[in-house]
Amino acid sequence: MSDTPVDASKRTWLIASGCAGAVGGVAVAVPFVSSFQPSEKAKAAGAAVEVDIGALAPGQKMTVEWRGKPVWIMRRTPEQVAALPKLDPLLADPTSQRKAFPTPDYARNEHRSIKPEYFVGVGICSHLGCSPIDKLQAGAQASLPDDWQGGFLCPCHGSTFDLAGRVYKNKPAPDNLEVPPHVYLSDTRLLIGEDKKA
Repeated sequence: MSDTPVDASKRTWLIASGCAGAVGGVAVAVPFVSSFQPSEKAKAAGAAVEVDIGALAPGQKMTVEWRGKPVWIMRRTPEQVAALPKLDPLLADPTSQRKAFPTPDYARNEHRSIKPEYFVGVGICSHLGCSPIDKLQAGAQASLPDDWQGGFLCPCHGSTFDLAGRVYKNKPAPDNLEVPPHVYLSDTRLLIGEDKKA
């Protein structure tokens, strides 16, 4: 083997070829790696959605999309959780027995959730599909009773829901808000759309 130096033009071609090969490799790898993530079409069809809830403070609510629907994740304060059982006499279905939107067994309790402080529900009224608005503050407000404890108001026809998504009596909405299948992957990670860890 000789120690003949490679001339400058060959060196340039070798470098250019190597760079082109690297770019080509990245171009092939990116779609391959991206294929591991659910596509937008798959998400719309029902792929599970992972959500980071670590920054959600007590009293705050966030909205994510699952199957083209808004899913609310509300972190209730201890006072809000404690007030839920007191509302039972005012509600149409306080124990979530109706079958229009079957409630998962793990959410068939007074707070309708796995963890009492978190409510996970689909933000679509069971009457005509409108999206209720937040009325999280307790107390008298327009279109709400004087003893309002916080919850949601559907502006279309006046249905009201408590902070567990349970509909009040004598309202147009025939059922509570839907609780989607979900599971906690950790204290700060929630998977919506599946209720069993992989």
